[in-house]
Amino acid sequence: MSEYKTFKEFWPFYLSQHSNRICRFLHGFGTLLGIGFLIFAIPFGQPGLALLSPLAGYGFSWIGHFFFEKNRPATFRYPKWSFIGDFKMLKMVLGGEIDAELRRLGVREKPFK
Repeated sequence: MSEYKTFKEFWPFYLSQHSNRICRFLHGFGTLLGIGFLIFAIPFGQPGLALLSPLAGYGFSWIGHFFFEKNRPATFRYPKWSFIGDFKMLKMVLGGEIDAELRRLGVREKPFK
């Protein structure tokens, strides 16, 4: 793995590690679930829900990597940029932009096996 100096350099690598649609879905689901736990934890004073937030986000993401992408999550080496990448990818998926971005970067969709 290369040493990336900027997020802009890291982004194509990040997307190449998320070429499977199911992995991207699991990332998005986990991220949204984690946000949901935080939204409810803060006003209702439920620290246990807040603790579930990263577990939900990373848990679903890692299932996507280990079972569908069959690769090692980039968050192990690039935690900050992977976290930012999760939100950028989620925004692009929800906005219907992800397929164009994958094509632009030359990332081929990995089929489900």
